[in-house]
Amino acid sequence: QVQLVESGGGLVQAGGSLRLSCAASGRTFSNYAMGWFRQAPGKEREFVSSISYGGGSTRYADSVKGRFTISRDNAKNTVYLQMNSLKPEDTAVYYCAARKFMMSIWPREYDNWGQGTQVTVSS
Repeated sequence: QVQLVESGGGLVQAGGSLRLSCAASGRTFSNYAMGWFRQAPGKEREFVSSISYGGGSTRYADSVKGRFTISRDNAKNTVYLQMNSLKPEDTAVYYCAARKFMMSIWPREYDNWGQGTQVTVSS
């Protein structure tokens, strides 16, 4: 198991930027693929982005492609989500998740979750 703690959320105007961080502790971080998901009120949790355990492969939801960038620093046991050109529809609680080795876009395939961080984008 890994323990995950997100930070960096907040209130930002449309067009602005935020950088989310997810710090991991516990098992060997470099063995885990990482994902970012989000959940808006009344909606299901949805995939945002994922990164392979080595950092060489990434994937993005179409809704964020070209605006968000996922990265990781295995020396710091941290994964990041740089969010640019934010839109009101990006408003949600953002969660990071860890899964052994293989990336996935499906929340049910992740075993470890953080508590979430709120991102609110005003118009």
